[in-house]
Amino acid sequence: MNKPNPKQLSAPDRAAIIIRQHGGMIRMADAIRLGISRNALYSLRDTGRLEQLARGLYRLADMPPLGSPDLVTVAQKVPHGVIYLLSALAFHELTTQIPHEVWIAVPRNSEPPRLTYPPIRVARLRDVAYRIGIEKHRVDDIDVRIYCREKTIVDCFCRRNEVGIDVVVESVKAYRSQQNRNVDLIMEYAKQLRAASAIRPYLEALV
Repeated sequence: MNKPNPKQLSAPDRAAIIIRQHGGMIRMADAIRLGISRNALYSLRDTGRLEQLARGLYRLADMPPLGSPDLVTVAQKVPHGVIYLLSALAFHELTTQIPHEVWIAVPRNSEPPRLTYPPIRVARLRDVAYRIGIEKHRVDDIDVRIYCREKTIVDCFCRRNEVGIDVVVESVKAYRSQQNRNVDLIMEYAKQLRAASAIRPYLEALV
């Protein structure tokens, strides 16, 4: 069966093909850059072929359900954000807490993220605290920036009044039960974030 000539397709059909070629999810700005008009996007949305995950972020409706829609949405809408504190703990299975917001960190001097959904909690970090310990994880075929386990534990100690000391202790106990522990790396991050004296007594159980 011959493939249809792209020139014979409607603008929404051509747009759907382009979006699928780019993973099935697209931001408005990227769509326009790829030659997709706003009207084509709106037509796909209004006919149910495209779902709107957030303002300016769309995904083909026939794609498999997302496993972590909130993390993926935030990663796409706030590309300079890093999954932080409770949300990072949950991702690394270091807490039983279920975050009701996506916690993210951004550089102190960056523009504040504007996102109506999902709800986010933003921490504006100084240079060192922001840039160390970032990992990229593939979530639902999207790269999501998340602080590593060791940096996250140190972050929790630094903000123990905010997250609660019970959550901090739980995270250390959970870390102890996991494989590939790196206590030296925790202490290295703790020294850089000036939290070594606070965290050292709790790490005795890990060595």
